[in-house]
Amino acid sequence: MTGDEADLLVLLRELDDPEWLEWPQHYDRGEAAAHFSVLVARLESGFAVRCTAERDTQDSSEYGRVVVPGDATVCGTRIVVCVSKFGSLALVCADNPGAFFGTADAQAEGELDASDLVEVNRALVELGYVLVVEELLESDYGGPSRLPWHVRRPSWSDRFFGIV
Repeated sequence: MTGDEADLLVLLRELDDPEWLEWPQHYDRGEAAAHFSVLVARLESGFAVRCTAERDTQDSSEYGRVVVPGDATVCGTRIVVCVSKFGSLALVCADNPGAFFGTADAQAEGELDASDLVEVNRALVELGYVLVVEELLESDYGGPSRLPWHVRRPSWSDRFFGIV
């Protein structure tokens, strides 16, 4: 595990409150919506295309997703940005979460161009989102929250981007 991943794991543990599974205790739905709208606009501007967005996901710790269409990317593969209701956590995936073993794998397979990834990551960082790599999120969950019964092998992704 890299130092950055260790720091992110510390952050995930800090955000994990078993009393608040769907959103954090002081969650502001209006603020989350406004912040997400700015992200959508920023990605639309950066890629010069209309992006689709799912917002305010019900019964989930994920706030929403922005999809940059494949015809706007260098490799022709869509880019999906998932945003959690917790700590402005964000996940970037080529095609869909779980389609690859992470962005490095998608790049190695020629499905994600480095310049497209830089554009998305820059937007997220400039807007104060915390990037969490898919590989870390797919590691075994080790926090105190009781996740839903249907989650057989819980991961950090289930905790901060899953159905609760």
